[in-house]
Order: sequence, then C-alpha cells, then structure tokens
Amino acid sequence: MRNTIDMDIQAEKLRLIEWLARLNDTETLKEFIILKKKKEVDWWDEISAEERAEIEEGLAQADRGEVVPHKEVMAKYKKWL
Repeated sequence: MRNTIDMDIQAEKLRLIEWLARLNDTETLKEFIILKKKKEVDWWDEISAEERAEIEEGLAQADRGEVVPHKEVMAKYKKWL
C-alpha cells in the first residue's frame, strides 16, 4: 500500500511541476514562494542549544584571533592523514 501512496505523491509532484512551469500568474507564483519560505527549515534551528553555543564560541574565538592557521594544523597532523 505504501508504494502506491509514494507513487501517487511522485506523480502529483510531477503534475505540480508541469503546472508551475506553464504558470504565468505572478501573484500565484509569489504565493508559492512565500509558502516555500515558510516550509524551509534553517539548519541553525534544527541543532541543539549546546551545538549553537559551541559554534558561537568558535566564532568568538576567531573574532579574538584565537585561531591556528590551516598550514600549521596540516603540518601537525600530517602523519595521520
């Protein structure tokens, strides 16, 4: 049963793509763009608070100049690469 439903969804998507490709109504297109933006999820919102805090700390360290150049890192870990 699930395969039939999936196939129907795929067919419906194709029908929508074909319909959108022929659509010349800018207002309808704008509505679809708005809907698309509402449905899109930003990866930042999907990660944990701990992950966000770690990223923010890394960015703060970079802003303070607390970074190691790529060449130095590659030289240090060259034997493991």
